[in-house]
Amino acid sequence: MTDPRQRPRRGQGELEALVLSALREADGPVTAGWVQERLGGDLAYTTVITILTRLLDKGAVTRERVGRSFAWTPSSDHAGLAARKMRKVLDAESDREAVLASFLTGLGPDDERLLRDLLDQVHGEGED
Repeated sequence: MTDPRQRPRRGQGELEALVLSALREADGPVTAGWVQERLGGDLAYTTVITILTRLLDKGAVTRERVGRSFAWTPSSDHAGLAARKMRKVLDAESDREAVLASFLTGLGPDDERLLRDLLDQVHGEGED
């Protein structure tokens, strides 16, 4: 039996999203202690440090030394982080064309139209 006082485990990435959200609300670089407080203090300080370090490894945050500690800053927004994940998955595959083709065939008409519009913007519509 489970202890009814225990909270259910958070989903994978949920804590990272909460920490990133807190960092984005900050006026500038903040400490892990600030993040812990911002999240209500129910996470252990070491857990916050672990999450921040994972985010650093993923390129989602940066840090700078402040005294004996670090101040943390988000390096990208949610869209940037999702795009980084997509590139990482694509880079891990040997047949990029097959992966992209499979991705494209799974898009709905609205997403396909949006992707075409974005590609036109990036490549300068009519520049040939």
